Amino acid sequence: MTGGEVAGILVAVFWAILVSFLAVVLVRLAQTLKATTRLVADVTEQAVPLLADASATLRSAQTQLDRVDAIASDVQEVASNASALSTTVASTLGGPLVKVAAFGYGVRRAMSRDAGDRTERPDRPAPAARRTVIVGRTVPKARGRNRKG
Repeated sequence: MTGGEVAGILVAVFWAILVSFLAVVLVRLAQTLKATTRLVADVTEQAVPLLADASATLRSAQTQLDRVDAIASDVQEVASNASALSTTVASTLGGPLVKVAAFGYGVRRAMSRDAGDRTERPDRPAPAARRTVIVGRTVPKARGRNRKG
């Protein structure tokens, strides 16, 4: 056996090991690709019904939002109508009612006012002294000068 034959045998063994290694790698890659294909198929099987359910849910939510929008616009219209009605009632009845109330108050005051003579109504106590409010407390009204000078 010559040096060339030994070199040829070494190259052939090297190539055999390399091809064996590449064959193992390719077999494992094929297994990985098969598993990936099965996984994608399973995900697709499960995703399609989920997407259909999600689509139905979104359609239902859109329908409910349309209803809420219609209700909100109706409530806004009712509120504006109530505001207009209250303005109308206040302008037509407010002035006369205030005048009637003021007249009634004046009549009551006139009927209950003392004429300055205490002999007519002895059962009624004398009116209390007026008080002035100063920063959260009451102070009796000045009574006049009782001191000398």
